[in-house]
Amino acid sequence: MFWPSELSKQEAELSIIPKLVETQEQFITILSVSVSSLDGLFKIIDSSSFAANLFLKHLLVLADFGGEMLQRLNSQFTSIFPSGRLDFIWNSQTYSYDFRVLPVQGQLNNSKLGISGKKLLVNQPLSELHKDIIAIILFGGSSIDEKTAEILTKCEIGNYIGLPDKLQQFIKHRYLWVSRITAGSQSNTLGQITQTFVKSYLESKLEIPSVIIKTNGHLPGVSHNEDHTNLTTFDIVVSKEDKYVAIEVSFQVTTNSVIERKAGQAKSRFEQIETLGYKIGYVLDGAGNFQRENALRTICSHSHCTVAFSSGELDVLCSFLKEYFGENN
Repeated sequence: MFWPSELSKQEAELSIIPKLVETQEQFITILSVSVSSLDGLFKIIDSSSFAANLFLKHLLVLADFGGEMLQRLNSQFTSIFPSGRLDFIWNSQTYSYDFRVLPVQGQLNNSKLGISGKKLLVNQPLSELHKDIIAIILFGGSSIDEKTAEILTKCEIGNYIGLPDKLQQFIKHRYLWVSRITAGSQSNTLGQITQTFVKSYLESKLEIPSVIIKTNGHLPGVSHNEDHTNLTTFDIVVSKEDKYVAIEVSFQVTTNSVIERKAGQAKSRFEQIETLGYKIGYVLDGAGNFQRENALRTICSHSHCTVAFSSGELDVLCSFLKEYFGENN
């Protein structure tokens, strides 16, 4: 921060940190502006003096999205985005972004995007390729396609556009998170632990003959695409003969896109499941979930049973399952 500009230019060939520190406030200012669409954000970037390649570099660092992931994104583009577009949830609304140039020929790397150390010193205007990558880094984790969202789970920064206080807090926490010194287990590890715990709890408490409890299971006929070729995966599926109950488990210690995505999917899932005579329930806990009141309200409105993560609450879920399966023991 305090180096002479000449020394900063030399150091930039080896490290991008000084440039990011120098421009962080301007980067935050751009994202703090409330916009109603990605095109609105692109116009702000275009009209500012902020270089598009530098803006993208900030996003990539925050998402811990390195060169290997960029190459994978390009080489496996059709499997990550089978529809050729990004359908995502933002502010409880569904949006679609049609990719302009992805995938590109050859390798997608830092040099091609102008974000390598030396090229970062040369300001680049916003290109169609920049727009495609920016869209992914902002909203990839909010994709309505579960596989896409899982691959791009760290790409959630778009949830904080137009929210300067939350944006500042998120960036502060994220820079600690991506630091090699303070890096620890990710919050989704806690989600996996709670998912396993709920499954074990149900297995020990239900005592329903012939009942099957699976993690990452499916419900017959419930899919997330129009031609019903991709069955939707649920955290836990409880079944007996032709009866099925899907259970989604979410325990969040920080605010991120998971709860917003679950809320965005809740209505369509509920309608499919209700039509087929199945049931869906949610186990929700953690500050990251409770802070998103609108998302929670949406989920509760499209759930047959919603409980928190405690023995008493899980007993309520067990009672619901016993009633549905006709086992009121």
